Amino acid sequence: MLMYPSIDPVAFHIGSWPVYWYGLAYLVGLMLAWILMSWRARKSGQFTQEQVSDILFYSALGIILGGRLGYMLFYDWHVLLSDPLMIFETWKGGMAFHGGLLGVALALWWLSRRLKRPIFELTDFVAPMVPLGLFLGRLGNFVNDELWGRITDVPWGMVFPTGGPLPRHPSQLYEAFLEGLVLFLILWFYSRKPRPLGAVSGLFLLFYGIFRFFIECFRQPDFQIGYFWDWFTEGQLLSLPMILFGVIMLAWAYKKKERS
Repeated sequence: MLMYPSIDPVAFHIGSWPVYWYGLAYLVGLMLAWILMSWRARKSGQFTQEQVSDILFYSALGIILGGRLGYMLFYDWHVLLSDPLMIFETWKGGMAFHGGLLGVALALWWLSRRLKRPIFELTDFVAPMVPLGLFLGRLGNFVNDELWGRITDVPWGMVFPTGGPLPRHPSQLYEAFLEGLVLFLILWFYSRKPRPLGAVSGLFLLFYGIFRFFIECFRQPDFQIGYFWDWFTEGQLLSLPMILFGVIMLAWAYKKKERS
C-alpha cells in the first residue's frame, strides 16, 4: 500500500494570484503541441506557421469551452443549474474529455471552412498531439486528488486524502500512461507516413475509446452519477460511440483510398 504524496495544487503565486498545477498542465500541453505541430508543418509543408497558430488557438478554445461545458452537462448538470458561474472555475478541475473532443471538432470544422481545407486534414494533423495534453491533464488530476480509482488490495493501491481510509487504484496514473504516453506513441509513429484522409483521426477515436473503456473498470465513477446496472459507468457509455466511429472512419478512409 502506498500513501498519496500530498502536493499543494497551487504551484506558485504571482502576487496574490495563485497559479495551479492543473492550469500549468494545460499550458505546457499546448506549448508542446505547438512545437511539434510547427516542426511537422515545416517538414511537410502542409500548413504555414500562421495556420498552425490558428489551429492551436481554435483547438485550445474548443478544449476549454467544450471540456468544461461537457463536464457540467455530462457529470454535474445540477451544479450548473444552481450556480452557472461554476463553469468558469476551470482551475479547480472538472473538465470532461468527451466534451473537449466535441468542442475541438466544432472549432476545427469552423476553421476548415475558413481555410477551405477538408476537416479531416486538420483533425489528422492535430490528433497525434492530443495525448500529450491528456498525459499532463491526468497528472493534474492526480495532484488535485481527484478522479481516483476503486478500492483495491493491489500492492500499489494508494490511500488518497479525499478517498477514505482504504487504498484505491491510482487510476489517474493509469490514464496518463495509456491515454497519454501509449496513445501518443501509437499515433505519432502511425502518422509519420502518409495515411488516407481521416485514418489518423479514426485511429485516435478507436484507441482512446478502448483505453478509456478499460480504465473505467478501475476508476471510481463520479458520486453524483454512480453506476448504470451496478457496473457500467458514464465514461464507458461515452466511450462506446468513439470506438464505433473510430472503426467506421478507418474503414471509410481505406475504402475511399482503394476507390480513388
